[in-house]
Amino acid sequence: MKFETRSIHKGNHITDTNRPVVQPITLSTTFEHENEAGMLYTRAGNPNRLALEELVASLEGGKVAAAFSSGNAAGTAVFQALEPGSHIIAPDDMYHGLHNSMSILFKGIHEVSFVNMADLEAVKKAIRPNTRLFWVETPSNPLLKISDVRKIAEIAQNQKAIFACDNTFATPVFQNPLALGADIVMHSSTKYFGGHSDILGGILVGKEDNEFWAKIRTVQRVGGAVPAAADCYWLSRSIRTLAYRMRGHAQNAMVLAEYFLIHPKVDKVHYPGLKIHPGHEVAAGQMTGFGGVVSFEVKGGKDAADRLIKALHLFVNATSLGGVESIIERRAAVEGPDTLTPPNLIRVSVGLEHSDDLLEDLDQAFSKI
Repeated sequence: MKFETRSIHKGNHITDTNRPVVQPITLSTTFEHENEAGMLYTRAGNPNRLALEELVASLEGGKVAAAFSSGNAAGTAVFQALEPGSHIIAPDDMYHGLHNSMSILFKGIHEVSFVNMADLEAVKKAIRPNTRLFWVETPSNPLLKISDVRKIAEIAQNQKAIFACDNTFATPVFQNPLALGADIVMHSSTKYFGGHSDILGGILVGKEDNEFWAKIRTVQRVGGAVPAAADCYWLSRSIRTLAYRMRGHAQNAMVLAEYFLIHPKVDKVHYPGLKIHPGHEVAAGQMTGFGGVVSFEVKGGKDAADRLIKALHLFVNATSLGGVESIIERRAAVEGPDTLTPPNLIRVSVGLEHSDDLLEDLDQAFSKI
């Protein structure tokens, strides 16, 4: 089955005698012993969560999946599954929530080297004898750097290390890291999977059901950071339209990227769909679309960037991304004093509004700075 068909039909298990078209929400926290599905307690397993995991595993081409209560919980589960004293190589511009998980929660437990993952020589130089995990975000957040998944997979294999890829920005619609050599794919399902800025969640997909995956599953079930049944249901419902939403996001993002590229008040544009992007060729070789996030740097510094954001009407000034509405944010303002993000950089999660309306709103906002 093609992606669109799988997204609608996979994981939709109908066991109700009334034969509803969609799987009902199972809110029970416990189950009678000796039931056919082997359910025991909803932290260990719930029909809606298992359906969501089956669906996302299919879309990413993996054998197994584990859903969590947030994207941070999903990523942190990978770090928890590592043996103490492991060394991690991760992006220097990665999502700050998982950056903090690595550097704060696991301080004294693991070692971390933050490097430019788009620079393969920098990645190789960072390797230590105890390197056990390569973590990639591509496109990265918020600079939209592109890492070569195939080549980093080779480096990880030579090191006999695990290779995990955060695929939140691209989604399986545009990129399949497992097919490119990754061992694990991570998503903040709060973003494009949910698609409407109203569900918190995260999910991991594994290429193989191996010993390391068993540790991740133990973290999920024993740690208990699992999503509620209703959230799993709503995520599965939203994923049914994922392919079509992502095409709209990417189409609008390209329109805005080209607009920013020629705007006299914009200093720099970050979007891998543009041929001037340093990672464009790599992205074109491993992605089928370039996603719905665009970052740009405003001339005049952070004050000009703040004035631009305040003058907008259709763009919501908020954290997060992946919703149907366009969301805009000056990232350095929320990432803290140690951020490497330029202070004048604005990240735009381009929504599904008509692009003409978005451009009109940008025109009037730029005219005021």
